[in-house]
Amino acid sequence: MTLIDKSKYRKVSYLGQKIRETREKQNLLLRQVAAHLEVDTALMSKAERGERNLNRDHVLKLAQLLKASEDEFISLWLCDKVIEAVGDDPLAVKGIKKALRKIKN
Repeated sequence: MTLIDKSKYRKVSYLGQKIRETREKQNLLLRQVAAHLEVDTALMSKAERGERNLNRDHVLKLAQLLKASEDEFISLWLCDKVIEAVGDDPLAVKGIKKALRKIKN
């Protein structure tokens, strides 16, 4: 669910960034979000940093809690999963294009 941002040598999770940004705008503490999901605070912290994956149910519960678009959160979650799967493989774009054609059919 992460990729390496080589310019900063850190992991980037698009969903994690969105969760943190939305949570902070609503002045919610990490422990409040974790309690809502019934997970520990460390897991939520790692999810925001892109070090741990959340499952689909957690993503949907987060979207509801944060009054965010479920579609946006799920699409970011899927984006992170694709990036984790293909990484920086030189044939990633070609493979993703083929997958898109298959998904559209």
